[in-house]
Amino acid sequence: MSEQPVDDAASGAQPVAETNPYGGAAASGGPKRVRTRHFQNAKREGIKITGLTSYDMLTARIFDEAGIDFLLVGDSAGNNVLGYDTTLRVTIDDLIPLTRAVAGAVRRAFVVADMPFGSYENGPEDALHTAVRFMKETGAHAVKLEGGERSHKQIRRIVQAGIPVMAHIGYTPQSEHGLGGHVIQGRGEGVQQLLADAKSVQDAGAFAVVLEMVPADAARQVTELLEIPTISVGAGPHTDGQLLVWTDWAGLTVGRVPKFVKQYADLSGTLAQAAREWRADVEAGSYPNAEHSYE
Repeated sequence: MSEQPVDDAASGAQPVAETNPYGGAAASGGPKRVRTRHFQNAKREGIKITGLTSYDMLTARIFDEAGIDFLLVGDSAGNNVLGYDTTLRVTIDDLIPLTRAVAGAVRRAFVVADMPFGSYENGPEDALHTAVRFMKETGAHAVKLEGGERSHKQIRRIVQAGIPVMAHIGYTPQSEHGLGGHVIQGRGEGVQQLLADAKSVQDAGAFAVVLEMVPADAARQVTELLEIPTISVGAGPHTDGQLLVWTDWAGLTVGRVPKFVKQYADLSGTLAQAAREWRADVEAGSYPNAEHSYE
């Protein structure tokens, strides 16, 4: 969903500070806020949507300035921030301050708050209560919840209240025990359930749907079926957009990295080397020196 450059010389138009394929020049030369309608426009125009997770002000600001379209404050914070061994332990109160930090840092990106396990399964009213808390207490622009047909009523109730919902089907991490672990979904006859789940969340009013760990051809079928955009997390190249956990993508994750992740940096190595150099300077007495001391 990146801005497309305009050939001013060819068009005869005066250059502007920033252009947006869905709304012309951004107001006052600043970034234009991504809205739900931009997701739909992107699908229609064949413009790929980009998303990353974020859990803090600093990364949110960097990703926003880089032009990432949406930031998900995911329950993956359990593994990447809070030190849990599973996302199942994450609570609403864990995610609210993280979401508030991200939402407060961005100017353009669309911020999605993840609804954690246990915060919506009891039914539509519980789901709405959770969604309202996120919207009122964080400044997020939408919420995300897992499940296809089983979450239809919850999605519909939240949308009826005027809150945008991003759905999540395929492999749903909050159901890892029921699914038997990290198991690819939508293979063989399973593609029919995937298609049914996709149609159900669209009918419920979701503005987009995440497809996680499904075969690329199954994701293609879903993308062709739906009018709303599809976002891949390990679902191949045929979707309308891509989403990754930022610590995986930037090489900060310790241990196994999923097959579908391409690492664009080695932040773990960079930080470790910086820490070793600083420790050595302190131990040698070369830091701080006069340059880093007050007179």
